[in-house]
Amino acid sequence: MNLKLITICSLFVLVFTTSVTAANQAHIKKSKMLNKKQKNDNWNNPFLFNVLAFGAKGDGLSDDSKALLAAWKSACKISGAVVEVPSEFKFLIKPLTLQGPCLPNLVLQIDGIILAPAKIGTWTKFSLYQWINFKWLHNFTIQGSGTADGQGYNWRDSSLNDTQKKKAKKISSIKPTALRFYASYNITVRDISIKNSPLCHLKFDNSRGVKVNNITIFSPGNSPNTDGIHLQNSQDVEIQHSNIGSGDDCVSIQTGCSNVHVHHINCSPGHGISLGGLGKGKSLACVSNVLVENITMLNTLYGARIKTWQGGLGSVKNVSFSNIQVTDVKCPIVIDQYYCDKNQYACKNQTEAVAISGVEFNQITGTYASQPIHMACSISFPCIDVVLDSIQLQPSKKHGALIQQPLCSNSYGKSSGLLVPESMDYCVRSGSDFSRRISRSHDVSC
Repeated sequence: MNLKLITICSLFVLVFTTSVTAANQAHIKKSKMLNKKQKNDNWNNPFLFNVLAFGAKGDGLSDDSKALLAAWKSACKISGAVVEVPSEFKFLIKPLTLQGPCLPNLVLQIDGIILAPAKIGTWTKFSLYQWINFKWLHNFTIQGSGTADGQGYNWRDSSLNDTQKKKAKKISSIKPTALRFYASYNITVRDISIKNSPLCHLKFDNSRGVKVNNITIFSPGNSPNTDGIHLQNSQDVEIQHSNIGSGDDCVSIQTGCSNVHVHHINCSPGHGISLGGLGKGKSLACVSNVLVENITMLNTLYGARIKTWQGGLGSVKNVSFSNIQVTDVKCPIVIDQYYCDKNQYACKNQTEAVAISGVEFNQITGTYASQPIHMACSISFPCIDVVLDSIQLQPSKKHGALIQQPLCSNSYGKSSGLLVPESMDYCVRSGSDFSRRISRSHDVSC
């Protein structure tokens, strides 16, 4: 009996081992065939540069940074070239810069998954500002059905144990942005997903002619400073038809931005769509010609917001928030010239302020969880030409005990249409000619 049992067990082990070996060989064979196919595709299509053909493994564990960089450098020399990150693979990419100038109409096609290093200790102090930096590019497109995963969980204190927190502090308090564009023109980002960035997900700095369309951005609501899209010193920007959720602003518009159009955005979770904070450290801040329209916000901290630091210089002009649907948003309408990212009493009172004029809030409807409007404008630099038109905000039934009355001070302009609650009507006082003279006498030209 024992001999028979041993014989049966031996046969089972042999069959199992043979099956596993066959499966592994089949996987290896399939990978080789795919690699061969990608190389053949590259040979047949001189405009296609697949990262697998440049040595990428695509297993999510091996460092594929050099392969991506090699494919980029080759494609950069050919007009209309495509750098392909194929589907069904995961590519571990360490921090790097993909820079130009390149020949026009270069495309980065992301259909697979690219992964940032998950371990904080693997990031050098020189790579902490961004994961992938796109620099000096013209007529460039990122597109595809794939995902850029910043693997930002380990950067958040809430997800670290005590030992990890100590190690993290030894490295740096700086956290990297996932995808950053610098000094680039005529840039398109469409269809891809970006998730779990340690800091901002998509940033445009010193860029012009930016189009973002049909992308998905997501980080948990408790992930600090993870702005969805962050604009700085950038002009002629259109952000549209996208779903954005983060632990900070869904879209953040900073100094040096003008001609910005944000529309058809679903924002949840997050802090809404914000201009600022502007003027920190007595700096010059200039933002103008911003149109935000056709937005839905669910369970966000704020809705349409402008925030400036005391002591700042410059101006915010010609801004419109229109047709915004809010649901359980803590405070849907905000202008705050006393912004402080710490306890408000920790920031010194200062007379200088970024001047705010020509701001319209139109057709903002839905429910609020705390306060319908908070408009705290400077005594020295009152907000002028502010328009409230057809605002209908009802208190959320979920948060009845937390409801506060509207708070408004030093804001001048006009109201029209139905205002709910009616007490918002006092938020825009007459006498804007007087306040305009005050603001102009202090205004620093942008």
